[in-house]
Order: sequence, then structure tokens, then C-alpha cells
Amino acid sequence: MMADGTFYRPGEAGHETEHEDSQTQVGGIAADRLRSIIERVERLEEERKALSGDIRDIFTEAKSAGFDVKVIRQIIRLRRQEPAEVEEQETLLDIYRRALGM
Repeated sequence: MMADGTFYRPGEAGHETEHEDSQTQVGGIAADRLRSIIERVERLEEERKALSGDIRDIFTEAKSAGFDVKVIRQIIRLRRQEPAEVEEQETLLDIYRRALGM
């Protein structure tokens, strides 16, 4: 809605079709800005895909070297956590195991 209470309609007489900073406006949307955002996300998704492939290759390498990939993943998950959080989880795990006679 415009300041005068009317609704904006692109291309209608008396309404600007370009933003003050010269970005192309389409339907009230800065098309150049939108395109830039979408392209940046697409590039990052491509990078993420490449990185996922690299990580998969490293796990394959670890497995061929005789390491247990499942355990490596657990260690990586633990290293992301705060030491106090890890200690608390290990304490609870020990208590639960003893309670179950394990």
C-alpha cells in the first residue's frame, strides 16, 4: 500500500518502477537483490555438496585403513560438545549401564 492509501501496481502511471538505488523493481520486489540472494545460496549449496563428497572420501579412506567409521563419527560429535556436557553424558551412561547390569 502506498502512503496515499492506494495499492501499488507496477507500471501504473504515477508509480515508480525502479527503486531509488536503481535496483529493478518487479511487483514491488527488488529483482536484482533477489537474484543475488538466490545465486549466493546456490553457490553455497554447490560448495556444501563438494565438501560432503570430500568428507565421504575421508571416511572411505579411514575405513580402508581399518578404522571404525561409526566410532569416528561419535568422536567428532563429542568434540563439538562442551567438556562438561560430555562428562555429564558419560556419567549418566555409566549410571544407566550399572542400573541395567551391563
